[in-house]
Amino acid sequence: MNHPVVAALVGAIAGVIGGFLGVRWLDRRTKRDGETAAREIRERAERDAASRLKEAELEIKEKTLQHKASTEKELARVRDELRDRERHLDKRQEVVEQQTDDLRKQERIVEGTQRRLTERLEETNRRSEELAKVLDIQRQTLHELSGLSRDEATRRLLKGIEDDLQKEIGSMILRHEKRVQEMCEQKSREMLLTAMQRFAAAHTAESTTSTVDIPSDEMKGRIIGREGRNIRAFEKATGVDVIIDDTPGVVIVSGFDPVRREIARQALDKLIADGRIHPSRIEEVVADTQKEIEKFIQRKGEEAAQEANVQGLHARVLHMLGRLHFRTSYSQNVLRHSVEVAFLAGMLAEMIGLNGDLGRRAGLLHDIGKAADHELEGGHPKIGADILKRHGENREVVHAALGHHDEIVTEYPYTMLVATADACSASRPGARRESLERYIKRMEELESIAGGFPGVDQAFAIQAGRELRVIANARETDDTKAAKICHDIARAFEEQLTYPGEIKVTVVRESRFSDVAR
Repeated sequence: MNHPVVAALVGAIAGVIGGFLGVRWLDRRTKRDGETAAREIRERAERDAASRLKEAELEIKEKTLQHKASTEKELARVRDELRDRERHLDKRQEVVEQQTDDLRKQERIVEGTQRRLTERLEETNRRSEELAKVLDIQRQTLHELSGLSRDEATRRLLKGIEDDLQKEIGSMILRHEKRVQEMCEQKSREMLLTAMQRFAAAHTAESTTSTVDIPSDEMKGRIIGREGRNIRAFEKATGVDVIIDDTPGVVIVSGFDPVRREIARQALDKLIADGRIHPSRIEEVVADTQKEIEKFIQRKGEEAAQEANVQGLHARVLHMLGRLHFRTSYSQNVLRHSVEVAFLAGMLAEMIGLNGDLGRRAGLLHDIGKAADHELEGGHPKIGADILKRHGENREVVHAALGHHDEIVTEYPYTMLVATADACSASRPGARRESLERYIKRMEELESIAGGFPGVDQAFAIQAGRELRVIANARETDDTKAAKICHDIARAFEEQLTYPGEIKVTVVRESRFSDVAR
């Protein structure tokens, strides 16, 4: 039984010894592997250190090269700047040297000039002394020859010089007056043309009609009524005359008051359109039409004042202004004419430095008297001035209405501006029309008045009566007489005729000589 135990014990010992040897072998193997790994790690670290050392050396060399390049570039820039400054200093030194040379030359020139001036001054003094001696000798000789004292000779000499100077001053004054007159005429012409071009209004306006169209001649009997009661009621209500003649399709309304005539015309149009024509209906329609016309007149006055930018007018003045819509002068609507004159007068006033608002106010109201000249005694300037004065207008506006036709002495510049604007508005081509008979009569009057003067052979009215060309007899007149004839004809036109604008009179006198060569 002990043999198995011994065998087990021996086997255990052998196992222990085998295990120990195995452990020793494994330990030795592990140590050998660790040394190998350590040696590899050390070799790899040495290689990395060597690589990084090379990279650091390369980076240091690269930075050194970059620094060297930047340093060389900066040195090159500094050298360039130094060279530029050196060139600039060289140029400045050359300029300074040139200026120094110029100054030396100038000094030499100045010295020479001073030397010559000194010589001339000495020569002048010497000649002055000689001249003084000669003058003394001449003066003594003159005194001995003329027998005049020095004071008497001086007085006569000064008197002669004064006479010559007065003649020279007179001629200079005439030249300056002529030049100033030409400048004033040119300037005023430019102002008028500018003002007329800036405001371009319609030249002609609607004429107030006095005829009423009817659909048929049967309507004439209905307008007349039984035993004429309708026409009598209409004429009594409107204050106009209704003329019914054989003219087909037309009834004529006649009246001196343009507003009444317009009321009658509109009322008759309404009655004809309505068809009910009897006295009570006539009175009703006429009353309604009167109210409409009054409102229309007031609105027209307000519109005209607003268009001309004139503020603060009395209601009665606005109403009178609106009545001018129905008033015509030479077929020119007076209200449109007043608005045009307002704009022209305002622009002219502004051009010469006056109050443009006051100029427009005076121009708008200058013909206000034409709204009532058929109701009151006197001409429209006086009537208009009285109306404006009663309603609180200032002196300049009242005086412009009173004197815009040059009937009184002008006291305010606005009166002259309004008169000028009035003439411009009236004399525009086509602004005023007249009948053929009146036109021919006016031309004949111009030629006949001029032909009545002695020494006038022929007279021709040209440019629609704006100019008269007169042919004077060369044998009976000279230049002086021709000038007097021209002046007398112009004055005769002013005294005997009424015309818008102005008439230019030109007298032509010429001598013609002829002979025959045989």
